[in-house]
Amino acid sequence: MPKVTFVGAGSAVFTYEIITDILSTPALEAGTFALVDIDAERLELVHQVAELAIARSGKHWRVEASTERRDVLAGTDYLLNTIEVAGLANVRHDFDIPMKYGVNQCIGDTIGPGGIFKALRTLPAWLAILADAEELAPDALVMNYTNPMSLTCLTGLRTSSLPIVGLCHSIQHTAEQIAGYLGVAFDELHFRAAGINHLAWLVDITHNGRDMYPVLREKAKDAAIYEQDPIRFETMLHLGAFPTEGSGHSSEYTPYFRKRPDLVEKYAREGYLGETGFYANNWPQWRAEADDDMRRIIAGEDEIELARGPEFASYIMEAMETDQPAVIYGNVLNTGLITNLPQDGVVEVACLVNKMGVQPTHFGALPTQLAALDATHMAVHDLVATAVLERNVEAARYALMLDPLTAAVCSPAEISMMFDEMVEAQTPFLPEWVLR
Repeated sequence: MPKVTFVGAGSAVFTYEIITDILSTPALEAGTFALVDIDAERLELVHQVAELAIARSGKHWRVEASTERRDVLAGTDYLLNTIEVAGLANVRHDFDIPMKYGVNQCIGDTIGPGGIFKALRTLPAWLAILADAEELAPDALVMNYTNPMSLTCLTGLRTSSLPIVGLCHSIQHTAEQIAGYLGVAFDELHFRAAGINHLAWLVDITHNGRDMYPVLREKAKDAAIYEQDPIRFETMLHLGAFPTEGSGHSSEYTPYFRKRPDLVEKYAREGYLGETGFYANNWPQWRAEADDDMRRIIAGEDEIELARGPEFASYIMEAMETDQPAVIYGNVLNTGLITNLPQDGVVEVACLVNKMGVQPTHFGALPTQLAALDATHMAVHDLVATAVLERNVEAARYALMLDPLTAAVCSPAEISMMFDEMVEAQTPFLPEWVLR
């Protein structure tokens, strides 16, 4: 029976969704959930909800919970990483300081100043988790859900002997959205996607053998459709393919849409469609609301819904436990998978899964203009991973210099000043080597 360990289980949304996915999977009838979080109060909330979900399912799973991961890591088959390191204390710093320099972020947790500093806070803890897992759970498959996704996976893959795959929902959600824009059934839409996390591309989209990109370009002329995803439609119209993360994230990944206030006003919309400071202004409230959701379930005010969602974790477990093949999209080391992207970086491609584990598939070459945008980010990833693994603060500074949005707005001297100001603001939460 599989043992599934959640490190950062207090990140209740992912933990709840994946536990209910597993309990909704017919082949996964019994096993152990091990929940780990340094926040004892949030851990207990998730623990109680997990017990209630098991009872509702009628399945034979059991739950362990601890604030000390070493107490429960032994015997883990699947290790899920969902940690958040000092996010509540720094979400304003990650947005406010760059904004002083004109770097306007919507989400700011994956790339840009916010994403880079989140990585500097998060990756030392991640490496410590992997070191413990190598000792206590050497046969575990590690599934990472923590952002910044590419940076977390790359740093882990460069230092750990464990198999690591990064899992996101952006590709499957994007394909479903496009099916809606096109007015076709999602299960009838065929696509090929590849790139990097949050900037992968649906390179081919077909329906009954017909290329649907000409249709999608026509649909973009309809304001009712265009307004649902303005920045991604603009990217598709001018660069030839639809990117796989929402307009808010997409606007941060390229230098085109957020470098001037007039461009933000023209292309950004409310919420996830590009609103300035959307994540910083709302994340603390969302975090509190997630805890309240757990409390309502425990109090019997809300019901647990046992329905399998689109997250890939349960499909990976099902395929490995039953040897019934599945195809997922994973963030993995580029070993010739995308031929015109750096071969020592992390890319997002289709992967076959069976009892042998997660096996990435060959994609080939991306169109040059798409590969060029991804390659710039992969240089940032390489520098941040180098900074963390070699304790080299200048590599982290160089990473911010290369960030596309930051470089579109600021001079090198301004970027260096911003970096120093963010270090000073976040000093209590950064590793010692960053403070030199």
